[in-house]
Amino acid sequence: QAQVVESGGGLVQPGGSLRLSCAASGFTLSNHVFSWHRQAPGKEREFLALITSGGGSTNYAASVKGRATISRDNAKNMVYLYMNNLKPEDTAVYYCNARRTTSGTDLWGRGTQVTVSS
Repeated sequence: QAQVVESGGGLVQPGGSLRLSCAASGFTLSNHVFSWHRQAPGKEREFLALITSGGGSTNYAASVKGRATISRDNAKNMVYLYMNNLKPEDTAVYYCNARRTTSGTDLWGRGTQVTVSS
């Protein structure tokens, strides 16, 4: 069964950093574009970052550009989001998405909570 599972969330102090992980299984990663999104309470889900199937190109939302780095390791079936200089407004549930390049089919994880607070 194809799935993605996020991990690495938790409580972080303002100005801190963390690395979120997305473990993929049940499908071929090289056929998929991966992205990270987040959703804060009472807000719509927000796109953060994307990495192409081969990892050669990335794209970031303005809200995290310069503070976030998305990467992937197809051999390990992993995708990562590193973020630094975290702010309280970064508090949200963070989701990993895998989109099959041929069909556009989306696969979402259940998310991991990130709380930025002193």
